[in-house]
Amino acid sequence: MTCHELAARLDETLRPQNFRDASNNGLQIENEGAIERIAAAVDASLETFERAVACGARFLIVHHGLSWGDSLARIDGLNRKCLAYALRHDLALYASHLPLDAHPTLGNNARLAAALGLTRIRPFMAYHGQKIGFAGVLPEPLGRDAFAEKVRAAVRPRRLERFDFGPETIRTVGVCSGGAAEGIDAAAREGLDLYLSGEATLQGYNLARQWGQNACFAGHYATERFGPRALGEWLAGETALPCTFIDLDLPY
Repeated sequence: MTCHELAARLDETLRPQNFRDASNNGLQIENEGAIERIAAAVDASLETFERAVACGARFLIVHHGLSWGDSLARIDGLNRKCLAYALRHDLALYASHLPLDAHPTLGNNARLAAALGLTRIRPFMAYHGQKIGFAGVLPEPLGRDAFAEKVRAAVRPRRLERFDFGPETIRTVGVCSGGAAEGIDAAAREGLDLYLSGEATLQGYNLARQWGQNACFAGHYATERFGPRALGEWLAGETALPCTFIDLDLPY
């Protein structure tokens, strides 16, 4: 298969045209010839490119691509290094940011909610007119410490931060991966017991304290491994191409 054929399958599933996003989602770098192996990862970094090439992949799917707004207006610095490496090794790049966060079965947030064992999962937290997170109910109530242990087991974060300003017993949870601390406001307005995201911020702390809202942060990277891995596995199943998930296990 060619990079354009693979990209068309991904576009059909992820529907990037439905999202207002800073990321220029879709095929960001094309290559030539047939693809025999694919790879998936969180970030389009030089190290990710090197690992993709090392495993024999010529098509790389990422959550955080290289092209954001006019970020490639000048091809210098890291832009030049990354693009030169990809072109030299004939590596195609496909990026999906918000569409992958929001996808109901393959997305970061749907997979994160499922990994936590949430039931009655529903869309949650609108961003630019699209709900990109998910909320659900734990099968049985948990104390805040027990829920934190569940997060550690499900997400395997390098670190975990907590804002314990809400009820001591957790039953309802909202999740939105990555850098979405502002989602605390949506969780509080919907009366959820706890909100889970990736990065803690000062804004998030102030929101949680004033609302009396529990929040838990398991790392931007760790919470966004779910979608790229699932998307790569899905595409491998659709095309019979082997897929390698590249996990750099970053601490942020």
